[in-house]
Amino acid sequence: MTRHIAIFASGNGSNAENIIRHFNYPVHDTDIKVALVVCNRADAGVIGKADNLGVPVMVLGRTEINNPDIMEPLLAEYKTELIVLAGFLLMVPEFLTERYAGRIINIHPSLLPKFGGKGMYGRHVHKAVVEAGERVTGITVHMVSNEYDKGEILFQATTEVLDTDTPDSVEKKIHELERKYFPMVIEKVAENDLLNLSFPTT
Repeated sequence: MTRHIAIFASGNGSNAENIIRHFNYPVHDTDIKVALVVCNRADAGVIGKADNLGVPVMVLGRTEINNPDIMEPLLAEYKTELIVLAGFLLMVPEFLTERYAGRIINIHPSLLPKFGGKGMYGRHVHKAVVEAGERVTGITVHMVSNEYDKGEILFQATTEVLDTDTPDSVEKKIHELERKYFPMVIEKVAENDLLNLSFPTT
C-alpha cells in the first residue's frame, strides 16, 4: 500500500525537488510517494519544480491554509499520511498539528535549539551562525508543534564552520546535508522506524 506525503513549501523548492526525485521515480524502490505540494506563494520556484516532476500543486493563501474546511478535505483527497515542511514559512494551524500529530516534520538549517524560532530561516540563520562565531552548525529534523522549531528533535547532522566561511558558504554546506539526509529521515518517519534514525554522518 502506497503511503502518501504532502510537502508544504514557500520558496525555491530545492528540498522539495530532492524529496520528489527520491521517492517518485523507479530508481527508488519504495511504496512512499509525494502526492501533493501545498504552497502559499504564487511566485515560488517550487511550483514549477513540482509541476515539471508531475506532482500536483495547490497554491493557497494564509486564510485558506488556516481553514479546516479547505485543508482537511484536500489532504484527505490525496490520502495524505505524512506532511513534510520544506522551507514552509507559515505556522501550521493547530487543527492540522492535532489531526496529524506525530506525522508532520520540518527541517531547520541549524542545530536546534540554537538559532531557531520565528524569523530564523534560510540565510538569516547562516548569518547569525557566522556572526556568533560558531565552530559547528548543521541541520535538525523535528516534529512540528504549535511553536516555531520547538517540536521533538528526530535527527541532526553537523558540518564544520571555518574562519573563512561566509553565510553563503555555510548555506552551501547546509544544502548538502539537507540533500543527503532529509529523504532518508522522511522514509524512516513514514515507516514508523524512529528507533533507527541513525545514519553515518561522515
